[in-house]
Amino acid sequence: MIDRTTRIFLALACVFVLFTPWRGAVAGIVDTEFVAQALSQGAILWDTRSEEDYKRGHIPGAVNMDDPQAVLRDDRNEDLLAIPKVERMLGELGIDPTRQIVIYGSKGMPSAYFAEQVLRYFGAADVHIYHGGLDDWKAAGKPVSTDATRLPPVAFDAKLQKNRWVSTREVLAALDRPDVQIVDSRTPKEFSGDDIRALRGGHIPGAINIPYEDNWVDPDTPRKLMRRQVQNKDGMDLKPREELKALYAALDPDKETIVYCQSGSRSSVTVSVLEELGFRNVKLYDGSWLVYGNTFDAPAESVSYFNVGRVNGMLKQMQSRIDMLESEIEELKSAATKKPQ
Repeated sequence: MIDRTTRIFLALACVFVLFTPWRGAVAGIVDTEFVAQALSQGAILWDTRSEEDYKRGHIPGAVNMDDPQAVLRDDRNEDLLAIPKVERMLGELGIDPTRQIVIYGSKGMPSAYFAEQVLRYFGAADVHIYHGGLDDWKAAGKPVSTDATRLPPVAFDAKLQKNRWVSTREVLAALDRPDVQIVDSRTPKEFSGDDIRALRGGHIPGAINIPYEDNWVDPDTPRKLMRRQVQNKDGMDLKPREELKALYAALDPDKETIVYCQSGSRSSVTVSVLEELGFRNVKLYDGSWLVYGNTFDAPAESVSYFNVGRVNGMLKQMQSRIDMLESEIEELKSAATKKPQ
């Protein structure tokens, strides 16, 4: 029999859970208020936008190394650089894995999430994502600075959490395991093989396609911004918790969950969201389809192949058109100079 005091305590606990704003308990997806408080308490703030965007304005005190999706990867294959090199780069930036770290970029963009996954893989524990980024910071009327911040360099000693990332070999070994589920966070056309971004298109057998943009209130926001149908990025806010739970309702939170995209960036967002929802064993396949699609003995579904001849033909047509336009421009210039004054 539960006594009256216990019943009251349980009721109050339920009210607290229902009405406490969602700021993130595991992956640490946080809001503007959290960021402001963290800064006042000495947290490290990492701006993951481009160096040019950073120079135009950033949250005061934030450090920047340009876009980590480019800087921390080999531009030939998009693999993460050698561990010692990444350690050195993070250390030079002043990223201390023993301190609280808040990462942000532009609202909804994967760069901050990719940086978070790298830090978690490297053993940093107190890492938070400011999903709203500089867009929400400005909207809240918070100050913006153009002064570059330089933190003292640190000796970054990675404590690799190898259970957080998986290799192609581990993905192949997991294909027939009933306790593993695979999420493809690319677009439906990439999943179906209509949009080929490796030597072949398609998807990993058994994968469930849930594009990372579906985490947003309005996945169509980038297109609407380009067409000037909306004036801000509010549609790129994360869906409410219950809607996100419904989005991933076909998945079992107790199973091992492997998430991939093209090269590990978009899937980083999905990894963080799933951890936020309480999934207990989520792993990032950093090589993603760029590696898997180019591994021809790896089984795949909806397979299509990159047509080199067709692309070469299209390039020749484009070059021919460019040559024609340049010739027409020269003729117009010549005619203009010969025109009587």
